[in-house]
Amino acid sequence: MASAAAHLSFSLPFPPFSSPGHRPVTAFPYPTTQSQNQSRVSLRTRALGPDFLGDFGARDPFPAEIASGFAEKVLGNVDTEHKILIPNASALSLAKQDCSPISPLQPPLSVDEAKALMKKVVGWRLLDEEGGLKLQCLWKLRDFKSGVELINRIYKVTEATDHFPSLHLEGPNQVRAELWTASIGGLSMNDFIVAAKIDEIKTSDLAPRKRIWA
Repeated sequence: MASAAAHLSFSLPFPPFSSPGHRPVTAFPYPTTQSQNQSRVSLRTRALGPDFLGDFGARDPFPAEIASGFAEKVLGNVDTEHKILIPNASALSLAKQDCSPISPLQPPLSVDEAKALMKKVVGWRLLDEEGGLKLQCLWKLRDFKSGVELINRIYKVTEATDHFPSLHLEGPNQVRAELWTASIGGLSMNDFIVAAKIDEIKTSDLAPRKRIWA
């Protein structure tokens, strides 16, 4: 089958670039093949130099664009009302919230409500005792002195909330904290707020030292 070489010359649909460092695209002839009485011409192009499309960076507007007042169409109206939405209590983390007074007539949190709030505290367990639901957290510390220091840190954090946990220094190096609202016989939102504040206390310097074996 005979093959022929086709030479095409064409002009680009845009004027040549005058910026330095740009050279036009050159078309090279490529052999063609005929199949089913149809001729197909394939072109192989090669860009000489940098990308002929140029830099897509920002530019200053032209005088004609400024005169057209296009900025007024894209920046919005001068009387546009902008609202700053302040997050409500449910959107804030528990540690950022404040405790509120609890009425003795207020019902305690249900088991389902307490389980949903357990996802927002770290290291606490939910206890279901005869007296109602409670939160409990245990810390294994370096020594007795570290246990006393942790209790002091917890007291400083919870002093401003006026809602204190029950703290116990057990054995030589363990501290146990329990939270519940005695006036309603169970858990309230205040218990989870205080638990979240306690979670933010630094305890890494009180943890037992790791043994390094030679």
